[in-house]
Amino acid sequence: MRSSPPDGKPIRLAALAGRKVALWGWGREGRAAYHALRAREADWPLTLFCSPNEIDDARALGDGALQVETEATAEKLAAFDAVIKSPGISPYKPEARAATEHGTRFIGGTALWFGEHADAQGFVPNAVCVTGTKGKSTTTSLLAHLLRAGSHRTVLAGNIGLPLLEVLDPRPAPEFWAIELSSYQTRDVADSGARPQVAVVLNIFPEHLDWHGGEARYIEDKLALVTGARPRVAVLNAADPILGKLALPDSEIRWFNREDGWHLRGDALHRGDAFVLDTTRVPVPGRHNRSNLCAVLTAIEAMGLDAVPLAAAAESFRPLPNRLQTLGERDGIVYVNDSISTTPHASLAALDVFRDRRVALLVGGHDRGLDWHDFAERMRTQAPAVIVTMGANGPRIHDLLAPLAGEGGFQLAAADDLLSAMRKAESLLGGPGVVLLSPGAPSFGQYRDYVARGRHFAELAGFDPELISAIPGIGIA
Repeated sequence: MRSSPPDGKPIRLAALAGRKVALWGWGREGRAAYHALRAREADWPLTLFCSPNEIDDARALGDGALQVETEATAEKLAAFDAVIKSPGISPYKPEARAATEHGTRFIGGTALWFGEHADAQGFVPNAVCVTGTKGKSTTTSLLAHLLRAGSHRTVLAGNIGLPLLEVLDPRPAPEFWAIELSSYQTRDVADSGARPQVAVVLNIFPEHLDWHGGEARYIEDKLALVTGARPRVAVLNAADPILGKLALPDSEIRWFNREDGWHLRGDALHRGDAFVLDTTRVPVPGRHNRSNLCAVLTAIEAMGLDAVPLAAAAESFRPLPNRLQTLGERDGIVYVNDSISTTPHASLAALDVFRDRRVALLVGGHDRGLDWHDFAERMRTQAPAVIVTMGANGPRIHDLLAPLAGEGGFQLAAADDLLSAMRKAESLLGGPGVVLLSPGAPSFGQYRDYVARGRHFAELAGFDPELISAIPGIGIA
């Protein structure tokens, strides 16, 4: 479902002033949208649809022009000209579809930010957007890190934890914006009517199928960043089977992971035939993360900068929390927090990083219908020493793996929660090794988000969760 501007022009906040507008969702994105609207007009009547446990927080604002509702029915939503929704709310929900048919327009905060920053030709000339099923946070952070190493004032924001509307108009203005976008937000950019200078797509695997309503629509929405938003330059992974087939008539395509551009030969980073860097010194776990350095350098070149002298700055990069994050060692066991892993592909990539170690893998969480058969097939020959299943989809994963345990040579156990999963993993390891939390599934139902799950894992392992949670570099620098 699209909500792009009828005239093709970028959406601007001023166009909403005086219209019947509602906010749907009161997380950090919803609050950012509220404050952005209030900065334009203090007494503008607004309606907020939020959960019952958020009512007191919203009313504490003391805003007499804000009406708070807890039930976002199709009839209520259809009463508004525009509804600014939080990213986690799917526009494919039946009530949203019904309201759209009555003329209500659904807009994300990302679309509003892009509309505000578009130039006369519709481009946001200093915006670099990064998406992908896996690796987008590390890639976006690494992009900001290298740009700053080149003395370029850069904002790191978006899905990484800082809503774009919280940094709507910083002063002094940054030279570049490094923007991470989830699949919930990529369609927003296309629908905004604005065009990013550079858009990077790292890879495409099935994910968030419950939000998108199926694999085909997930891929369509994810690719909307390049197919619909029509960036000036699209930076694409030549090694990805879906991306490798794309043709974008409205954008220049620059490929990475291809011999004539930035690519890896083993662990050696090359620009064409020229050796540039030994990536084993780059402090990111896994070859897949080092490969994404190629995407970063390609994007930097697409902005007209010389990437070669900046490549070495990757060695001083600080890894992000919850992404193959080594917490420390207790009694010979190393604890690794990969809580952000929400697909089976992510769990497989995590296992590959520790393929030479004895590993107890913790998998499972919210069940959104992803297919685990490919994961199970890999366990025939590439299984860790121990697999412990947990969460809502734990029994389904366990049933797939049970017939393979003897053939694959791994021990299999089931647990009710993270605590019991960890204790079973430690017991079955029976000595030194790695306890790897890489669930391959979201945390919904048991935790607020993957950060809360990672913090709990750190606490249960005996480490201070406060020391492992901060995202380095977020904001303006």
